[in-house]
Amino acid sequence: MHTFHLATVPAHVTAAALRRGPAPGRVPGLRHAEAMWTMRLGAPVVSAHRVQLRRLALFAAWEDEAALETFLSTDPLGHRVSTGWHVRLQFLRRWGRVRGLDDLPEIAGRSDPAEPVVAVTLARMRLPEVPRFIHWGRPVERLVRDHPATTLALAAARPPRTVSTFSIWDSTREMTGMVHGRSDVEAPRRHADAMLERDRRDFHHEFTTLRFRPLSEHGSWEGRSGLVRRYDGDAP
Repeated sequence: MHTFHLATVPAHVTAAALRRGPAPGRVPGLRHAEAMWTMRLGAPVVSAHRVQLRRLALFAAWEDEAALETFLSTDPLGHRVSTGWHVRLQFLRRWGRVRGLDDLPEIAGRSDPAEPVVAVTLARMRLPEVPRFIHWGRPVERLVRDHPATTLALAAARPPRTVSTFSIWDSTREMTGMVHGRSDVEAPRRHADAMLERDRRDFHHEFTTLRFRPLSEHGSWEGRSGLVRRYDGDAP
């Protein structure tokens, strides 16, 4: 099982988590974790919206739900993030590879095109490529942020190399339409064109896109809850 957590915490808590976050061996049942600060998609590069030290994001993989519950109830950082919002996730598909998550199969399950989906990207940057990444990435950020089918979309980072995005989509169909430039929005090919540029010369040492089925969400974020659209159908 995977989870993605968002919590408002003191800046020193985020800083400590970035320096020495939860790790397998120190947290029972934890298989992988990425602690990051959040960033507003599409925000100016130099702005408070890009370095949100009081907003902690935690992406984690667990052996089982019991390990997650123990972390939330007994670990000091787990107690902090338990006051925010999180979504529990079933892994479906992987593109690319990042160490620590490379044991995930390329396909673990399939989704109904009409059901909600969560997408997580995780990358280790090539630092000389950061200016190119920003140039091509910010239009994509605005595309995802403003897309009518996203209920929550944000970025996250851990200096110097780790960047991530997280988005909840009303349906798999809407998300894949955005990826391939088929959305009914202004400049729909922003994502597709950026991927072509990445193929021409990679921005990253490592990069992966992960697709998940949302299982349950807990808490609230910025006064909002119910961020995953209710779905009553059965996936094939």
